Amino acid sequence: MRIISGSARGRKLFSPKNMRVRPTADRVKEALFNIMASLIGDFNGLRVLDIFAGTGNLGIETLSRGGSRAVFIDNHRESAAIIRKNLEMLGLESKADILVQEALIALKRLEKQGETFHLVFLDPPYQAGLTEKTLAHLATSGLIADESIIVAEFATQEAIPTSFGQLQEFDRRVYGDTALAFLSLSHRG
Repeated sequence: MRIISGSARGRKLFSPKNMRVRPTADRVKEALFNIMASLIGDFNGLRVLDIFAGTGNLGIETLSRGGSRAVFIDNHRESAAIIRKNLEMLGLESKADILVQEALIALKRLEKQGETFHLVFLDPPYQAGLTEKTLAHLATSGLIADESIIVAEFATQEAIPTSFGQLQEFDRRVYGDTALAFLSLSHRG
């Protein structure tokens, strides 16, 4: 697992020894960021939220490409330690916060703080029902704005709806057994 582009290009990230964490494959990540670049241009100044962050792979890639701030959410202390280690190794720790909490609790906390994000990554454990719950919560939260983009990664076997109230899917891509759904409030596409 490596950083594809930006200030940390080519650097390898630390990952856990066990298989509890399933990092986004490099080829899927590369496709994802190519799509994002075509949608938004550059990543300079973007605020990113990485939910079920695992190693911090997606949020760290955004920071490497010029993102201004990242918040990582993961309820496992081992994952938080790995994210912190990766941020420190790359000199990006001053641009990040790590919340070691269940996703919905952390999202409510961020809402109370008045946070908003340009880009949200959501990569929960496959087949656990967390993708739908988290997207439904984000759809009614103040954490996203009209121009925000949410990218949800899930198993292709999961039947994830294409809309959650005003939050609408505008693109879906499949890479082997991995699906990426792109959603927004502004109905891109």
